Amino acid sequence: MSKRHELGNKIRQKLEKGDVSIGTWQQIPHASISEILGQAGYDWVAVDMEHGSVSVDQLPDLFRAIELGGTLPLARIAEPKSKDCKQALDAGAGGIIAPMIESADQLKTIRDACCWPPTGTRGVGFSRANLFGKHFDEYKEEAQAPLFIAQIEHINAVNNLEEILQVDGLDAIIVGPYDLSASMGLIAEFDNEGFVTVMDRIINLCDQYKVPYGDHVVKPNPNLLEKRIKQEYQFLAYSTDGVFIYKSSK
Repeated sequence: MSKRHELGNKIRQKLEKGDVSIGTWQQIPHASISEILGQAGYDWVAVDMEHGSVSVDQLPDLFRAIELGGTLPLARIAEPKSKDCKQALDAGAGGIIAPMIESADQLKTIRDACCWPPTGTRGVGFSRANLFGKHFDEYKEEAQAPLFIAQIEHINAVNNLEEILQVDGLDAIIVGPYDLSASMGLIAEFDNEGFVTVMDRIINLCDQYKVPYGDHVVKPNPNLLEKRIKQEYQFLAYSTDGVFIYKSSK
């Protein structure tokens, strides 16, 4: 089993036991930042291809630097499209965070694009993920089940959440609080009664279907992180590289 696959399975085991997995978010495409975050004690670092200025050709170096610290590299792809999944995973991501998921059918398409046959439909080939064939046999197992996270960030997703949570292969969901609030006409109004009600609905449905749920604590606030843990959020993203830098340098 590859080290990357082992790290992904450890995160799965944490989630299955009801424990918390905490990672962070990288938007600035520099390997030194990846190396720092990868050695900061997180379970995973998600390289942000949606809002970060990260190109596909930069991914191998970022992932390598994250892995130096024994941390799993994930990719938050730019769009929920098959091509984005394939390119990130072939570059060496240990899993995918799929943004703007709004339906079960959409999520199934993305899941299939993440996995080699027979589990999915992703193209099989030599790539950086299997060291261009050197670790091909070892990678076959990993390619059946990379870590797979759906991002819930639109009210349409909440309305379809029961079906989404029943998709096989889903490891967890994570709320995108800014986009979710925006889709409700309540940008960043996280204390608004309507937003709180929607969050409670998400939690209740996740509990009902036994799917771990998460949140992105964007501003580095240890008290809020602790609150989320007490609320039994299990898959938590803590801030971003850029926010860490400007908060620390003010």
